[in-house]
Amino acid sequence: MNRSPLVTINDTTLRDGEQSAGVAFSLAEKMQIARQLAAIGVPELEIGIPTMGEEERDSIRAVSELRLAPRLMVWSRMRAADIAACADLGVHLVDISLPCSDQHLAHKLGRDRAWLLRVLPGFVAAALGLGLDVCIGCEDASRADRGFLCALAETAERAGARRLRVADTLGVLEPFAAFALISALRRSSGLEIEMHAHDDLGLATANTLAACSAGATHVNTTVNGLGERAGNAALEEVVLGLKKLHGIETGVDLRGFPAVSSLVASASGRAVAWQKSIVGAGVFTHEAGIHVDGLLKHPDNYQGFDPREVGQTHRIVLGKHSGLRAVLAVCADLGITLDESDAQALLPRIRNFVARNKHAPEAADLQGLLRSTRSAEHV
Repeated sequence: MNRSPLVTINDTTLRDGEQSAGVAFSLAEKMQIARQLAAIGVPELEIGIPTMGEEERDSIRAVSELRLAPRLMVWSRMRAADIAACADLGVHLVDISLPCSDQHLAHKLGRDRAWLLRVLPGFVAAALGLGLDVCIGCEDASRADRGFLCALAETAERAGARRLRVADTLGVLEPFAAFALISALRRSSGLEIEMHAHDDLGLATANTLAACSAGATHVNTTVNGLGERAGNAALEEVVLGLKKLHGIETGVDLRGFPAVSSLVASASGRAVAWQKSIVGAGVFTHEAGIHVDGLLKHPDNYQGFDPREVGQTHRIVLGKHSGLRAVLAVCADLGITLDESDAQALLPRIRNFVARNKHAPEAADLQGLLRSTRSAEHV
């Protein structure tokens, strides 16, 4: 049997998601988010930064003690003390983050490329000595010299690392450049390649899909696209986009995703936008007459994918652009019996209601509008 190619989701809601300004998860929230991500089949979770202190390390241990199926990763700077803090936490991997662009090397560390290539193997060895698999996190990789990135990957691989994280730290890549960058690394390295995209230009998901098309084996995501500044690539968008657009499987079942989305929205204090793809309240809500008519005739007329795949359903609401069929369908669902003349007379009142109240009429509103319509007809 032919199998679809596989990409591994490494969800970083509990690390980079929590780095979103003003977000702080309680221990109970962290554990519940981890449980729900595991329940929908996410295979890897990045769950914290050990060097932040004992409270953070305790929370990492608590998640590891849940004995969930996903492999667990922690994040570290390229510092001896940071790496040492990753010991005895019950996790499997560490991402050792290091600046790799000339901008960051010169203006964050006051160092150069030769220095980084020289010291990197020692830090990899230190993490391996703790029994951890090593990912090298290339901060600002999207602005780094491509040849140097390939040399960095070669050095990391020789030192015993298993993965290279390509971080578009400022969200300045576009899909064609992302594809070219990952392709170059794929040709020159035997490491696992992980894409870490930020959404400053609204391209995090597109860049992640392009990276996977070019051979990335792993991708970082967050629930609802939570993360620093404009956020990270959204788990739900990446999983569905890979499946529907590229035939790439992740093993993640999005039918249970609405509960995960709601939990993270509540725990982070970051509400999901009405028109947010896949999970927004408006995504499967239809008003326009031509769309509703087509949807009622056959769902595939106006759906790119079945909403049941992401735990959602279509919803028809009434408003300024509604037509006769929508009025009849919505009222029938609510148990309100209408004939076509009633529906036709009701339409202008519905439009006036929405213009005044800025929301679709609910059942009680429709009953009231219908009573006033019929009363006017008998005057």
